[in-house]
Amino acid sequence: MTRSQAPAIRTDDPPAGSSCQTDKLPLAGLLTLAGAAFMTLMTEIMPAGLLSSMAKGLSISESLTGQFITAFACGALIAAIPVTALTQGVRRRPLMLAAIAGFAVVNLITALSTNYVISLMARFAAGVFGGVVWSLLAGYAVRMTPTHLGGRAIAISGAGAAVALVLGVPASTLLGRIIGWQGAFGIMSATAVLLIVCGLAVLPDFPGQKKGERPSLVTIVLTAGIGPALLVVFTFVAAHSILYVYIEPFLGSVAPSRDAGTALLIFGLGSFVSLWFVGVTVDRWLRPLIAASVVIFAFAALLLGICSAMPAIIYPAVFAWGLAFGGFATLTQTILARFAGNTVDVALSMNTTVWNCAVAAAGAAGGILLDGIGPTSFPWVIIAMLAVSFGVVVLGVNKVLARDACSN
Repeated sequence: MTRSQAPAIRTDDPPAGSSCQTDKLPLAGLLTLAGAAFMTLMTEIMPAGLLSSMAKGLSISESLTGQFITAFACGALIAAIPVTALTQGVRRRPLMLAAIAGFAVVNLITALSTNYVISLMARFAAGVFGGVVWSLLAGYAVRMTPTHLGGRAIAISGAGAAVALVLGVPASTLLGRIIGWQGAFGIMSATAVLLIVCGLAVLPDFPGQKKGERPSLVTIVLTAGIGPALLVVFTFVAAHSILYVYIEPFLGSVAPSRDAGTALLIFGLGSFVSLWFVGVTVDRWLRPLIAASVVIFAFAALLLGICSAMPAIIYPAVFAWGLAFGGFATLTQTILARFAGNTVDVALSMNTTVWNCAVAAAGAAGGILLDGIGPTSFPWVIIAMLAVSFGVVVLGVNKVLARDACSN
């Protein structure tokens, strides 16, 4: 399937009276999707803030408790593409609500279980449901929104993930102190139930794809622009994750007086600003914004590379890093939605898999660099990876976007 043959994403007939027949953003539905994104990412990262209390409650080591995050990531990584491909024919609202209901069940199991193996299996299942939610989220937001506001809709629906990314670990730690780690997971289960009620009230339904209309995974990857977009996701996210995962040893090496917690808070503030700005402008400035994200990140990495001589520039560099990263997911999901047409859900499941592969690869590569050359090598490796990202953006992604704009 070439790009010119790819059907437009909004070929599904919306239900009568749905919000996508107006020229306004369906905020109630988009905020429900944002809540689903928040609940999904919170479920994934909560063990990081509850590590010691979970280890004590389950009578295991903290290293074994850390595998709860690994199990979730494995579930999302392994299941995202096949589950999404197998459920292409299922109506969208029942599928989304079923995935959210799955979170209600597995978080309740996690809250009640005192068995490590059962808890680990529940976390893997949570990852599977997370893969489904992430693959549906952006496509659902676009389908229920006027075409020219699709990028803004993706930004709103993804805002919940940004909130969870910044506040998730400290919030889960606070909940653990107040009501215990089991209570914290119980709240996530109750949140899922509330989201189901909201979804039934405000989410429009859309049909799945008929069997004869479902292209193969290879065909989707070969659709013009999708392969390059996924390569940009991999290189950019891997570069980000090397720094994000190993920020503490990096700062300890170049500027021991700078605190990792403060740096991540500043990174989060930059991410919020970026998400807001991208949400407002993405539908008009998609091509310059994706290029700017790569360039700003590379500039931030350059500043971090020379910060040992000028520690005062660390926090401004971290803020710039947040500016580069905060709107990146919105930009790439919007790009994939435009390229994929009505196969967007499968394309976004590929995005989920590529994103998780990048995180895993960065964890391994960062560890090798840390033990070998040392953490001061991070900025220069990141710049090299971002050079690849920028080349693919200019020669691949933006070239296809420009061609499509001219053809329309």
